[in-house]
Amino acid sequence: MKVAVVGLGLFGRSLAVNLARSGVEVWAVDSRMDLIDDIRDEVAVAVQLDATDERELRAQGIHETDVLVASIGDDFEANQLLVVLAKQVGIPRVIARAPSPKHARILKLIGADDVVMPEEQASEDCARRICQPSLKGYFELVEGYSVAEIQAPVSFDGKTLAELDLKTRYRINLVAIRRAATIPGAKPVINAVPLGSDQLRKGDVLAVAGRDEDIQKLMEAPPA
Repeated sequence: MKVAVVGLGLFGRSLAVNLARSGVEVWAVDSRMDLIDDIRDEVAVAVQLDATDERELRAQGIHETDVLVASIGDDFEANQLLVVLAKQVGIPRVIARAPSPKHARILKLIGADDVVMPEEQASEDCARRICQPSLKGYFELVEGYSVAEIQAPVSFDGKTLAELDLKTRYRINLVAIRRAATIPGAKPVINAVPLGSDQLRKGDVLAVAGRDEDIQKLMEAPPA
């Protein structure tokens, strides 16, 4: 898969590097050569061009990518034009960065397939973590349904998944278990296929999917 990330500010650069590290063929694009030079060794292709010029997009082969992320953060009008051009040249999926819900609606209206609001999403995530310390990660699937990473309640220590019967008691699905490595500096151990005989330990992190209210009930499980 080829992904073009246009606009290499803090968000765009971080996204491009993380995608590249995940094995995606990333085309990093910006009008500033210093930003291109800074990322050149970390992505498949780094190109300096004016992304609001259709001829330049075609000349550099940007129209042949599978996904384009429009993240020109300092110029919303340029980001709008890029979304329109990306759809015109036939890029199958266009994702746009928006600074606010109002801007997000505009980007959707002009053709963006998806819109992200990094600052708003980060602040929402921070608020959740402050209010719910046991919540380690959160991803909304659709309104009211999410995948969350939560600290296993202390009362679950030493119990098997069969004993806990999370699906019946809390109406949630356990996706995976992350356990800290016993060797300092080693990566955590991931159990991606939890079995009923698996026993939970203090400190385990559970990846669960379900309704938000059911996930909340699980996080509020009694200590004993």
